[in-house]
Order: sequence, then C-alpha cells, then structure tokens
Amino acid sequence: MAFRSLRPDQSARVHVHDVRTGDDIVIFESAETLLEAPNWSLDGETLLLNGKGVLWSLAPQEGASPAPATHVGLPEINNDHVLAPDGKVIYLSAADGHIYRAAPGGGPVEKITPDDGLRHFLHGVSPDGQRLAYVQMSGPGTPGTLMILAIAGGEPTLVDTGAGHVDGPEWSPDGEWIYLNSEHWATQPGHAQVCRIRDTGGDLERLVESETVDWFPHLSPDGSKAVYIEFPSGTQGHPADLPVSLVVVDTGDWTTPLERISLSGGQGTINVNSWAPDSTRFAYVSYPMGDA
Repeated sequence: MAFRSLRPDQSARVHVHDVRTGDDIVIFESAETLLEAPNWSLDGETLLLNGKGVLWSLAPQEGASPAPATHVGLPEINNDHVLAPDGKVIYLSAADGHIYRAAPGGGPVEKITPDDGLRHFLHGVSPDGQRLAYVQMSGPGTPGTLMILAIAGGEPTLVDTGAGHVDGPEWSPDGEWIYLNSEHWATQPGHAQVCRIRDTGGDLERLVESETVDWFPHLSPDGSKAVYIEFPSGTQGHPADLPVSLVVVDTGDWTTPLERISLSGGQGTINVNSWAPDSTRFAYVSYPMGDA
C-alpha cells in the first residue's frame, strides 16, 4: 500500500473550523505533500497528520509549517491514527496491516496486533486508555468487522454488529457507546449510515436516515456535538476527490444539522477524530483542484 499523492494542479488544505462562529481558516496549504486525517493534541498546541507514509506535526494557526517525525521500525502509515487519552502515546495503522504504538514525536515503535493474516484499521481508544477499537478485514473489498483489543495485545474480541460492512468505530467520551458507520440497513451497495452500539454490545442504533452515504461520526470531547462526512448517494467506500460535506450536529438531535460544510475531499478529510480538546473547533483537510 503506497501512500497517497496529490494530483497535478491539486493541493491539500488543512482547515480549522470554529463551531461557535462558523469561521473556517486554512492554516496550511501544500501542492507537494498530501496531508490527511488530523488529530488534535491534548494540550491544543499541535495537529498530528499523516503524509508520505509518516506522521507530521503542525501548529493549528495560520503560517505554521509541518514537521515530520522519525519513528524507528515503523512501516508507512495510513490515515488511521489515534492519540491515547493521556496524549503521550499515539496508535498508528500501517501499510503492513498492523497497528503500532509510539510516542507522537518519534522514536521506537511496538506492534500490538496479532499475526493473524488479517488487516487491522484503528479508529478508537477507550476513554480509560485500556482498549482499542478497530476494523478487521481479510482483504480489499471484504466486509469490515468491529474488533476490540487490549492495549497490551493478545486475543481481540469480535463485537457483533449484524450484517453489513462497518468502519470508523470510536468511543463516546463517557465510554458508554461506540459510534461508527454501517451498511447494516443498505438497500444498495455502499449505503453507509451513522449509528452507535453500546460498549457492552447489543443492537445497532441508527442515528441518521439519509439518502447520502455517511461516514466517520466524531463526537466532541464534551459529548455535546458531532461531525461526520456525507458522500454523494451511490458512493461505495470512502473514496477521494468527491464533492462531500461535513455535517455538524448537536448530539441531542442528529436529524437537524447545525452546519453543512461543502468541500472537495473524502478519503483523508476527517478519517479520525480531530476535535480540539475544548470542543470549540475541529480540523479537517480539503483537496481542491486549481484555484477552487
């Protein structure tokens, strides 16, 4: 799996969006490096993104420049990376299909997923920092299943979500729910919808019923708001370079959007939770062509 690159005449723009005011600021733009999937550090001073197969840090302010980290023994990483609640550890999904533990700033890494011949795509760390939620797949195009793994490694546990591919599982701040997207209700291929399942298991609860293809629900740290990405109807998977929207909702009413932000993007835009620790802003990446 090679890292993604920009198309000719395309750029990657890293945005910070303020949900209080609606202000949307491009803090960094590059025509050379395709950055993806910002995480926000616990102290609010740094965004962590992947690009060219490595992790980069970027201050969330205009005029900042990203700096790459050097991790020893880490294969090329993808856009599935999540910080532990204490902010001292980051978990990273790599091109070899495994999940690794590392310090955000660089250094040695530790592989924690089993050598089971399957592929493991990280999305969530439990609020107590003791478990990981990831999607397990046997190969490209095969349905993803929800798995839970202790941070010490060992045997993962399958969470039964019924029929349909799932992706993007992450815990609510209180640890009671796992939020994700699923094709459980799909009447046509790829029709994912946002939903949740209790941490203890049970039935999926559908949060939005829409004609669009909806992925990656991310709750703010205070649990009051969420943002997810809306793909055009008929989309299969979460491909790049489509007209998409980021939908901001109050978690008390997922059916009435507070905002809808239109952009060119998809893959890489908001694959992981990128809310600021104070729940007032989130970061995302758009990929416009030319001067768009």
